[in-house]
Parts: sequence; structure tokens; C-alpha cells
Amino acid sequence: MKRILILFLSTLLLTNCTNEEIVQENNYFFEASAFEIENVDFNPSTNFDNDYRVREFYGFQVLPTDVPLVYILWETLDGTEIWRPLPQTVIFNDGNDLVYNFDFTQSYVDFFLEGSDLDNLDSIWTQNQVFRVVVVPSVNVGRIDLSDLDAVMSFYGITEFEKR
Repeated sequence: MKRILILFLSTLLLTNCTNEEIVQENNYFFEASAFEIENVDFNPSTNFDNDYRVREFYGFQVLPTDVPLVYILWETLDGTEIWRPLPQTVIFNDGNDLVYNFDFTQSYVDFFLEGSDLDNLDSIWTQNQVFRVVVVPSVNVGRIDLSDLDAVMSFYGITEFEKR
């Protein structure tokens, strides 16, 4: 009975807290690090120097429970940047496909291309790509729409991205 009472009171306290109250008690809980990588070039390689893969080291501590969210600058419409979360797939008229994807560890994030005919892609798909990375605590992943970079920025109070 004592356990049930403790569980009930704990649940009541947690569900009555606002995000601001939780942030005040546990600042680390909502912190996120963010950076932008410009001019990413994906190139073929026989010696695996790039092989349509680019590695970027974080340059800050990433905890085992942290998760990187990666977005690609998809297009700019009337001066407004449109960001899409990875992975992103393009199906071309000839039936070939291209996937922008990523892997991550606690030390780095890898951006890479997958597809049926990477060697014949136009440079618009492989050169001068721009990515944004936001590393967040995994406990927060269900709290916001991760597909919306603006929502992620608002939730974490991100106003700018470190340029690399």
C-alpha cells in the first residue's frame, strides 16, 4: 500500500509540472547543442576517403542517451529556407533513387548517400549540401514534432547554429 501511495504521489507531482518547472529543476534535461555544416560534398571513391560519406565530429560532449537530429536544407522559397529531417528519399523519373541518410556515435555524425545510381547523379544532389544537427536528450524525443526544425529550435531555445 505504501508503494502505491508513493507511486501515486510521484505521478501526480510529475503530471502537474509544466515544462518551465521541469527546466528550472533539471536544466540538463532540456539542453541541446546545435551546429550547421555548409558546403558538404559527396564524392565517389575507391579508397573510401569519401565514398559518398562525410564525417563531422561534434566537438562537445554527447551522452549515451543523447540523440542527434539531422536536417538538410531542401530548398529556399522566396527567401525562406525549407529544412527536411533525414532520411530523405528522392525518386527520379528514370526509376533511380537517392537517399540522404546519417549514422551517429557519441563522437561524430556521418552523412551519406544511398541509391541505385550514385555515380551518375547531377552535382546539384551531391555538392554544396547544407545540414543542421541538433543533439537532444532522448528522454525529450516524444515531446515535440521532430520533423519540424522550427519546433525543435523553439522547444530548446535555439536561436542560431554554430557554422562549420
